[in-house]
Amino acid sequence: MIHGSCLCGATAFEIDGALAPGSLCHCSQCRRQTSHVYASTHVPDSALRLTRAEHLRWYRASPAARRGFCGQCGSVLFWDPADEAMISVSLGALQPPHPGQVARHIFTGDAPGYYPLDDGLPKAD
Repeated sequence: MIHGSCLCGATAFEIDGALAPGSLCHCSQCRRQTSHVYASTHVPDSALRLTRAEHLRWYRASPAARRGFCGQCGSVLFWDPADEAMISVSLGALQPPHPGQVARHIFTGDAPGYYPLDDGLPKAD
């Protein structure tokens, strides 16, 4: 069981199962929401169980997905696509040690250029 929470602990969750290889998303929405890049993994909806959710809030960022965050402290927690039975979970919200590891960059065409993308990981526009 992998545990995670927001900064203040008002929103917490568990993941039962393996994590997919993580991604660093450079799209403009993720950059605006996190002020940099969004490091996440994804799991089946059925593997995620909310243990404290009174302050969990959702923002419909586009028709394609909604973004979950703690309404108490503002921590970015989830990216939930409308057409998949998977949910992306912020790697930074997981309690260490956890098996999550970043394996690729996505939406690199949106990267702003103030940081290098030279770590050798695969890149996708």
